[in-house]
This record gives sequence, structure tokens and C-alpha cells, in this order.
Amino acid sequence: MLSYWVILSVSFGYLGILFAIAYYGDKRADAGRSIISNPYIYTLSIAVYCTAWTFYGSVGRAATTGAGFLPIYLGPTLMATLWWFVLRKIIRIAKTHRLTSIADFIASRYAKDPFIAGLVTIIAVVGVIPYISLQLKAVSTSFNVLHTFQDAAQSLPSQSLWRGTALHVTLVMAVFSLLFGTRHIDAGERHEGMVAAVAFESLVKLLAFLVGGVFICYHLFAGPLELVSDAVKSPELARLMRLEALPGGYANWLTLTFLSMMAILFLPRQFHIMVVENVNEDHVRKACWLFPLYLLAINLFVLPVSLAGLIVFQGQAVDPDTFILTVPLQAKQELIALLVFLGGLSAATGMVIVATIALSTMICNDLVVPVLLRIRALQQRDLSSFLLPIRRGSIFGILLLSYAYFRLVGESHALVAIGLLSFAAAAQFAPAILIGIHWKGASRKGAMAGLLAGFAVWTYTLFVPSLAISGWLPMTVLDPGPFGLTFLGPYHLFGMTLSDPLTHSVFWSMLANVGLLVGVSLFTRQSAMERVQAALFVDVFRHGPGESRLWSGTATVIELQELVARFVGAGEAGKSFAEYATGHGFDLRTRVEADADLVTFAERKLAGAIGAASARVMIASVVKGEEISIDEVMRILDETSQVIEYSHRLEEKSRELEATTAELRGANERLKELDRLKDEFVSTVTHELRTPLTSVRSFSEILRDNPSLDLAERQHFLEIIVKESERLTRLINQVLDLAKIESGSIEWSDACVSLNLVIEDAVGTLSQVFGEHAIALEQELPRETVWVMADRDRLMQVVINLLSNAVKFCENTEGRVRIRLETEADKARVEVRDNGPGIPLEEHERIFEKFHQLKGSLDEKPRGSGLGLTISHRIIQHHGGRIWVESEPGAGAAFIFELDQAHASECCNKEGEEDASGRDDRR
Repeated sequence: MLSYWVILSVSFGYLGILFAIAYYGDKRADAGRSIISNPYIYTLSIAVYCTAWTFYGSVGRAATTGAGFLPIYLGPTLMATLWWFVLRKIIRIAKTHRLTSIADFIASRYAKDPFIAGLVTIIAVVGVIPYISLQLKAVSTSFNVLHTFQDAAQSLPSQSLWRGTALHVTLVMAVFSLLFGTRHIDAGERHEGMVAAVAFESLVKLLAFLVGGVFICYHLFAGPLELVSDAVKSPELARLMRLEALPGGYANWLTLTFLSMMAILFLPRQFHIMVVENVNEDHVRKACWLFPLYLLAINLFVLPVSLAGLIVFQGQAVDPDTFILTVPLQAKQELIALLVFLGGLSAATGMVIVATIALSTMICNDLVVPVLLRIRALQQRDLSSFLLPIRRGSIFGILLLSYAYFRLVGESHALVAIGLLSFAAAAQFAPAILIGIHWKGASRKGAMAGLLAGFAVWTYTLFVPSLAISGWLPMTVLDPGPFGLTFLGPYHLFGMTLSDPLTHSVFWSMLANVGLLVGVSLFTRQSAMERVQAALFVDVFRHGPGESRLWSGTATVIELQELVARFVGAGEAGKSFAEYATGHGFDLRTRVEADADLVTFAERKLAGAIGAASARVMIASVVKGEEISIDEVMRILDETSQVIEYSHRLEEKSRELEATTAELRGANERLKELDRLKDEFVSTVTHELRTPLTSVRSFSEILRDNPSLDLAERQHFLEIIVKESERLTRLINQVLDLAKIESGSIEWSDACVSLNLVIEDAVGTLSQVFGEHAIALEQELPRETVWVMADRDRLMQVVINLLSNAVKFCENTEGRVRIRLETEADKARVEVRDNGPGIPLEEHERIFEKFHQLKGSLDEKPRGSGLGLTISHRIIQHHGGRIWVESEPGAGAAFIFELDQAHASECCNKEGEEDASGRDDRR
């Protein structure tokens, strides 16, 4: 047990730290140096989702349902995968239209209808008050446990309605919320200090829960495994390890998952922190995976702590919601318990601050201001001095109502039951938003009908039963039902009983909500304003911020400035209009008439202070003229769409021209390269032709002019003439072969061919060449015959080309060439490897191009005509194979080609003929 003043001092000291962080954050924001403009702070601020329900209630739910607490965190994890598509779109819409709350968002989508804004506000307030009461209950209960707990048998003292810890907590949180959230009239301005404080609280509650979990699991027990093994010994605890412990079974699991998916986006506090307070929509990208990691971390010890509490307090009346606090207290570890209490305080205060700020803005803008604007005496007065007091009064009113709910209703419910009540209420906003931002046909009347029906069913099937269970209504309302009518019972509506009351309520409320939204929208006609807002919301990524000008009338600049000054103050209005005039290049003193852009600017400025619906009404009161007719609106939208389409086409044409230019530039470079290669080829071919021609002519002239030469010398000269003539023939044949291949006029004689014999014949043909250069030649041929379907002469030409190249690039007397034939799967592979100088990597593809020749050194002429490998490549390609080179400079080169093997059964009957043909050729 800790002293009252110790707990109080630590609590106020911690709250003081939070206020200092918030103050520092606001000062930095005023100086233009935001401390929250990074995705990590944004992600931590989203963790305001983890309230006292997470901190205390999850342990309590795990103690009774085992894994039943998981859907509350599984839902947000699943929804996070869609944030980049859904949340980013919502943020873009809110920033474009300067929307300040979820009520503002829904009302703005549906023609800025003030009735819808008021309805959403009422649903939000009624639905969230139980959730705020949950926080008050958690903090007051944990405070009393920390102060009075001595042993498990001791019960907490009861307290009167207007005295006790809960009331004090309520008042402290009210003051704290006022200091954090009501410093500016413009609700559209970000509360950067508040966001920084909430992010800090998220770190504290995570650290506190982890410290408590580690202490319980590893200090009091030997670890989570021992906890589980001890729990399994008890039949009651072993049941928690099985899905049968889940109340309502799988239907309840799916219901909780769905509700938590909706709650992470559409609880007013979540919408405020994730959308209104967002600094940069790109932060969503990182939050998509960081936030699920946070949820994983804070839930790691939930089940072990619940099992530890059930073991430690077995058979004793200790509230499972407090296990994370009472187990350390039972172990006399007050400091750990105090840290855990601060974690729970962080979880509760973060939620209360953000929720009350969001709700007070909605109450002020969408309930109170519309009423004030109808009071004739206030229609021309400066209302800027009213707005902050209204919001501050709303915060006190919300917290007092939450306290009243806690004392009158909430004390009879577990933390989880209260939280789920609010989750189901927030889910009623989902159809109007999700359908509204993706379907232009969703109408104002449809949204209104859906919200009214869904809220009515939620009230009847969940809220009314909570009052009956608390004793404020007779239990006959639940069973058999009102007026004794069983089919009207809240838990078995229309005679249909689902797995549990929550699933029953969610099913009927969502059915009514979605059904009426879609059904009424399909059978009603939208107004001009509805169609315009629908287009701007659904196609937000296609429209700019200035495309919602819907006024055909006129207004003076002075009238607009005076109107805005009534709600934001003369100083702020003058500053805003001056900045607008400077940015648009005109002088306010000489400008009389306001154009549509300035009217839109004034409306959005007002929307930040009094909401989009009320701003729409006030702008309409000073603009002289009517709204644009539906035909004119559609004409403008058509023109805009045409301009956008034309712009997109121009961009596409520009990209196509850039791509074409790049292709032409590449083709030009290629032509230059081909021209250079052609010049080198002509030079090489003329050299190759001139050399043998010169030899033939010279030796022929010697023979002609010297008839008396002896026979041996004449024979030698004739052999040289014959050899050079053969050289000329080969060169001419290569040029002719390539021309025929490229023109498609070459004739192919495909048949079953033995690669073994082709290689043997090629080696025999070049044996004299290898001998003259003293180059060693090795053959590695398999015993079995390798058959391919090919043109034998052309295949022979390929092998001879590869062997000739090997000889050409090997050093005399030191050169070694190896030709190998092998099979792999259904492929036949021939490899010719030499120990020459090798080929650089950048030349591996180019050497198979026409005219391309390798040089031995910088000043050495190319070796060969540059056509042999090109011809070989074309021949192998024609036969459906491939040829490539493997080489590194200084390590020789290996030329390899692969062909499909022919089936032996098709070719074996020709083997004798092939062998005979091969023998005849060799003769």
C-alpha cells in the first residue's frame, strides 16, 4: 500500500511532465519547427487507441476468455494494411476541404448538411461517453487499489456520488484537457503539443506494461512456459487455452474483429489524431507496419499476466482487470506497481484529452453554433469570444456526463463491456464514410436514413440493455421484451437470436445502416451540391483544392472579411486576408468584388472555426446570388474533366515523344556504330583479299617469267597459289553465306546427324592446321552416339569456325584446344575451349555481331573477317539452339552451343547410313 500523497505527488508530477512536453511542442510549432513531423511520432500518437481498456481490460478479458482479447488488436492490424488506400484518401479530403472532425467530414460529403453534422455529433457523444467513463473507472479503481490494497481479501470502500477518487480524477482531467486543447479558435489548426504529449504517453504505457509483464513472468515465475505449465494443471485454467473459452464462439470473434477494424478509423479520437492532426500523409506509409508492431509489443504479456493473476489469487475475489497492478502489490513491489499505475494513467489521460477535444469541437461547431446563428439578436454580433468558452464548457459537460454514467451505470459493467458499447456506436459512421468516398451515388437522404436507423438499433439493442442491467429500467424490457412482446426483445429482435448480444446488435444495426444508405440513395435524386461534393470526395486525387467554386453570385471583400472576423477575430481575419491577397497578387484596399476563389477561401477559413456546414450557411448569407444550377455545375465539371483529360493526353504524348526521341537517339548511335564496323570490315576484307591475291599474282608471275625453275621449286610455288586461292574462296563463301542467311534464300537440309561424327570430321579437316601451329588438340566424346536434327554441312561449318577461332588466338607451340561433347537432360552441348588471351566481359555479346572483330592489342589488326561467329550464331539459332561464350581476360575462352537432342528411336535406323556417309567423306 502506498501513501495517498505519494501517489498524488507522482501523478501530478507526471502530468506536469506531459504539460511541459505539450508546451514545448506548441512553442516549436509557433516557431515553424515542428517536433511531430515524422512518422514515428505519428505512429505513437495513433497508439492512443490503446486506452485503459488495453492496459487493464485486456488482462481481465484474457482471464475469463483466454484469447478473446486478441480480436480487439487483430482488427486494427488488418485495417492497417489498407491505410495507404483508405486512410490516405480520407486525409487528403480533410486537408483539401479544411475539415475539423468526423462530423464535419460526413456532413461535407453529403452537401454540407448541418442536420447530418448534428446527428453525427449526437451519435458520437452518446457513443463515446461510456468509453470516457471507462477511463475514469480505470484510473479511480487503480488509484484506490494502489492506495488501499494490503491483501487479496480486502475489498475497496464504496464512495458517494459526489465524493471520491473518480470525481477528483474527472476534474483533473477536465482541467488538463482545457490546457491542452482549447488554446485556438481555429479547430483546423493542429494541436502539436497535445500530439507530442500523447506520443510520449504511448511510450510510457508500453514501457510500464512491459516492465510489469517481465517482473511477473520472470521474477515471480520462471517464465511464460512455467506459467502455462502451471495453468494446464488446473482444468479451469486449461480451458482458457482452448477456443471453447470464447463467449459467442467464432461469430463473436468475427464481430469483435470487424468492430475494432472500424474503431481504429472512426472513433472520434482516432479520426482526430489520424486525420485532423496529420502533418504529412506520407507518414501513413510507415505507420502501416509500425503500428501493428506496437500492438504486438503491448500485448505480449497479456495472457501470461492473466494466468499469473489467476494462479496467485486462486479462489480469492480480486478483479481480473487489476491483475497487472495487484500481482506486484501482492509481491510487495510498490515501485513496480507505481510504474504500472503511471502506465494506466497515461493510457487513460491520452484517450480522454483527445476524445474531449474532438467531441467539444463537434458540439461547438455542429450543435451550439447552428443554434446561435438562428438567434436574431446574435446574427450580427462578433461570436469569436463565444467559441472558446463553448468548447471549454463542452469539455466539462462531457466529462461530468461520463462521470455520471460511470457512477450510475458503468460500475456494474466490466471495462471491456463498456468499451465494446462505444466500438459498436463508432461503427455506425463507417458506411457513410467508406461508401461515400468510393461511390458517387451515395446521397444525403440515404446517409441520413442509414445513420438514424443504425443509431436507433444500437440504442435499442445495446444502450437500453445496459440501463436495464444497471437497474434503471425494468428487466422485463430484455425478457420477454417491451409490452411482453418477445419478438421485440433487444436480445432477440424479430425472433432472431444470434450467438451473443453484441453480435446480434452489430448485425441488425449494420444491416439497417447499410441497407437504407444504399437503398434510399438508389431511389432519390441528388442535388447539385451533393453531386459536386460527391465528385470532389470520390475523385479527390484528380481534383485540386480550388475546384469547388459553386457560387454564381457576388460578394464584396469587406463583407467576407467582416463575416470571418465575427468568428475568428478581427486580427486573425485581417492577417489571413492579407496573406491571401499577397499570395494572389492584388491589393485588398483597391479590390471591391470578391471572386469565387476568395469566397471559397473565406468558407474554408470559417470551416476551421465553426465547421463546414455552418460555414456554408454563413457564406450563403453574404453572397449575393444563387448557387450554380445543376446544369451549370455539370457543364463546369464536364469542362474541367475535358481540360484534365486533355492535360493527361498531352502528358502522355510528351512521354511518348521523349521515349521515341530516346529510341531514335539510340538507333542513330547504333547506325554510327554499324557504319564504323562496316568501314573496319571493308578494310579487313580488302586486306584479306589483297594479301592472297598479291601472293597468287606474284608467284604466278615468277612461274611465267622463269620457265627454267626446277621442278621442286615450281611445285612449292604452285602449292602456295592453291592455298591462297582456297583462302580467297573461304572469304567469299562467308560473305555469300551470310547474305543468303539474312535474305532467307539459303536451303537447309535437316536430317538426323551424329554430333560425334561431325566433330571427328571437323577435327580431321583441321588436323593439318593444328599440326602446322604446333597446337595440342584434345577430344572428349561420349561412347554413345549423340543425335540431333540439323543440316550436317552447316553444323560442320559451325564446329570448324569455332576450332579455327581457337587456333587463331592460341600461341604457337604453347596453345591447347579441347573440344568436348556432352548431354544434359534433352540437350546436346558442344564446348570448344582454348588457353588464349581470353575475351573481356563487355565483348561477350558483341562478338556475335556482324563485322565485329577482336584485336590482339591496341595496334594489331583484327584477326579474321568478323563473319565466322555471326554465321555460326545464325546457324545455331535456326536450329532452335543457343550459342554463347564464357571467358575472362587472361584465362582463355570457351565457346559453347546447345541443341535439342533427337530421339534415338528416330535416328538409330539411319546410323549405319550416317556411318557409311562419314567414312566416304573421310576417304
